[in-house]
Amino acid sequence: MHVLILGGTTEARRLAELLHGAAGLRLTSSLAGRVASPRLPPGEVRVGGFGGTEGLTAWLRDNAVDALIDATHPFAGTISFHAARAAATAHVPLLALRRPGWVPVAGDRWHEASSLEEAAGLLPGLGERVFLTTGRMGLAAFADLADLWFLVRSVDAPEPPHPPRMEVLLDRGPFTLDGERELLRRHRVDVLVTKDSGGAATAPKLTAAREAGVPVVVVRRPKSPEGVPVATTPEQAARWITERLGRPPGPGPS
Repeated sequence: MHVLILGGTTEARRLAELLHGAAGLRLTSSLAGRVASPRLPPGEVRVGGFGGTEGLTAWLRDNAVDALIDATHPFAGTISFHAARAAATAHVPLLALRRPGWVPVAGDRWHEASSLEEAAGLLPGLGERVFLTTGRMGLAAFADLADLWFLVRSVDAPEPPHPPRMEVLLDRGPFTLDGERELLRRHRVDVLVTKDSGGAATAPKLTAAREAGVPVVVVRRPKSPEGVPVATTPEQAARWITERLGRPPGPGPS
């Protein structure tokens, strides 16, 4: 049985760890290639795009894929629609692995936006020192905000266009609550911008912002394909695979 996992997310890597070494299972993980030095999962790995829906459909057929897992980032919306159409065309079972989104709690000062552009439009009324955690892609949306100062955190260095007053912090999660508290204090951050990525690895910044009374602009997730079954944890996705395999997977990292 050949399983293709789309995505370089934490959940995708964990799923690969759970399935790696199972008898009768061939595992391939596909990474988009947007990060220079990604953390590689166990098993076979391919890097790069497929060439749209048609390219992915051909890859599924040419490589005799028996099950497809869409474990891409919640904001990598295009590939999810490609996966849904390709799986339907190639008659390959598809499961989406989606971490739950964040939910505001008492004390949060959230301002929701439907896009990075809308988020940028909210900032002048909320603060002057912005902690921008939306990644290096999409900084052009904030490039005209010359009166604001930005702390941009990303795995790789961003390229122009970007805000003129900007400090870059190259780092990769998971992040600690104490570290996020110190970061907000040291840089005198008075507004945070984040995408609703969900998960625990980057959630401490929300707690730190709540404690400090810092408003948070939260960019909502894009729409995802309808009718695709969803697992919220790698363990659920692994069970979905092993039910099709007909037996539990062999021992792997815990």
